Amino acid sequence: MTTSEHLQPRVPGRVFFDAILHPHRSLTPNGFRLLMIVTAIFMFGTGIVFLLLGAWPVIGFCGAEFLLLYIMFRLNYRAARGYEHVRLSDSSFEVRQVNPKGRETAFHFEPTWLQVQIDNPPEHHSQLTVGSHGKRLTIGAFLTPEERLEVAEALRDALHLRRISPPGATP
Repeated sequence: MTTSEHLQPRVPGRVFFDAILHPHRSLTPNGFRLLMIVTAIFMFGTGIVFLLLGAWPVIGFCGAEFLLLYIMFRLNYRAARGYEHVRLSDSSFEVRQVNPKGRETAFHFEPTWLQVQIDNPPEHHSQLTVGSHGKRLTIGAFLTPEERLEVAEALRDALHLRRISPPGATP
């Protein structure tokens, strides 16, 4: 979870919660390059050994496996470009979901009746949902269960602060 202070509010008023949720990727670009180099050397070496033993088709399969691994990693990194922007202000609760292609979908809720739900303790399948007036939305599905719980608790704290703060006060 990354809190962003530099984004301008879309609605007037105080901002009580503002976070951009990104999918976690544990392999850095340099780590990816190193992994691909080591894998290529290993695959090429394996293919050469089998070629020398007379099993020449194996080198083609090694190349196909390497190509498939590379493509899967690239697709995974492309999926990581998606994110969710969650903002709670005096007058609105807004979730903007941006897919990897940059297409944005916005959801707006009345914050007065907003409910935040998640299992505690969270399990792998636990969902973080927000809802108001019969509308529900799952957020942070790409986060770990512990991160979803952390976001839920921070959002509940922000909702509580919004409810007890008189208008015009600084959050």
